[in-house]
Amino acid sequence: MNPSTPQSAIPGRGPNLNPANRFEAIRVEPDGDWLDAEYAETGSVPHPRTQFFHDASESLLVHNDSPDVGPGWGLNCYRGCEHGCAYCFARPFHDYLGWNSGLDFETKILVKSRAPALLRAELASRKWRPETVTMSGVTDCYQPAERYFRLTRACLEVLVEFRQPVALITKNYLVTRDLDLLAELARWQCAAVNVTITTLDTGLAGKLEPRAARPEHRLRAIRQLTDAGVPVNVLVAPVIPGLTEHELPGILAAAAAAGARRAGYVLLRLPHAVKDLFLQWLDDHEPGKKDRVVSRLRDLRGGKLYDATFGTRMRGEGIFAEQIKQLFDVSARRAGLNREEFKLSTAHFRRPGGIQLELL
Repeated sequence: MNPSTPQSAIPGRGPNLNPANRFEAIRVEPDGDWLDAEYAETGSVPHPRTQFFHDASESLLVHNDSPDVGPGWGLNCYRGCEHGCAYCFARPFHDYLGWNSGLDFETKILVKSRAPALLRAELASRKWRPETVTMSGVTDCYQPAERYFRLTRACLEVLVEFRQPVALITKNYLVTRDLDLLAELARWQCAAVNVTITTLDTGLAGKLEPRAARPEHRLRAIRQLTDAGVPVNVLVAPVIPGLTEHELPGILAAAAAAGARRAGYVLLRLPHAVKDLFLQWLDDHEPGKKDRVVSRLRDLRGGKLYDATFGTRMRGEGIFAEQIKQLFDVSARRAGLNREEFKLSTAHFRRPGGIQLELL
């Protein structure tokens, strides 16, 4: 028995697959009579436990110049994400660490324990000219590890100290824990939260995003953030053709009713090993819809499952891409979303001691 061969889904985890690291010629797999006996008795390999590792990074803020999302800065306190979302485009980043995009990505989490100190030093540097920072650009800053390590909150405390504008992206209700800090930043037009909602179907969400907050809790988070004066955008991401795109009107209407002001969407992206992982997830959980999903993806990607071309990778191309765009535009308009622009401000940025940037 080869444990990398797809078996039954593991409760609370994403796709039960550990694809080969695309940079490594040799891979190590657990093997032996004990593993065969375990599988014979239970029908599955031993349940993988989450492990945490110290990340010794010497810098924190990363500049992004992608033409799809525009120039800006990203801040990530963690590498890897325990949410286990089957579609996560960030999974291949774990290949650079010598692990893999599958279970390793959601069970081997690197923790940047020095993140708050590094952030303070970078913001205090005279080289820093304030721009909006996105938190996080890759993995969710409110993933389960944050309950214990509290690095996101510690970084928000630094951002409050500097009145540094930040845009957060999350699908976890844990964001409401930090309402006090986010509300203080919002007083200075320095905070906005993007809440990701992929589906309103609780059962589907539990299989697709096993350790993320369920849809109803994300809507509660939107309401609480809005009531605290924090502007909220809803991000319908990813839109999965053949599986979730029909939910666009309902998601946008529910988010608007909860207080969201703006909305956006991103089409499903399947770079590198994520293609195999998502196809395995379809086999495990939605086998009857697999052919339709794959066919529609190929229609949107010029016959391929993924096309990394800037300008189209987030939206797709062709008639079906235009249909999704029109459905989103009409649904957002009916829900009263995107009627006003909201921009974060750097006007109140300050360094310790109360010295304003313009006086330096």
